[in-house]
Amino acid sequence: MNSIGETCNEFKKQYDSCFHLWFAEKFLKGDTNDSMCAPMFKVYQQCVKKAMKEQHIEVKDVEVNHLGTDQEKSVPPRS
Repeated sequence: MNSIGETCNEFKKQYDSCFHLWFAEKFLKGDTNDSMCAPMFKVYQQCVKKAMKEQHIEVKDVEVNHLGTDQEKSVPPRS
């Protein structure tokens, strides 16, 4: 799956690759220290936040659960 921002796709791939390596080689063997991917995650996270801002998406809008509500069926307003 691609990132929310096209410019973030490469950062996402790098982080995903690191995460999968950490999960398979460390976590599944009992090492729960997840710091090896932290720098890549931080760069990816900053890119996603910038993309969200550029697309006028607020974090509070992403965190709201609309499933099973009237909002689920409504068309979002255009900006």
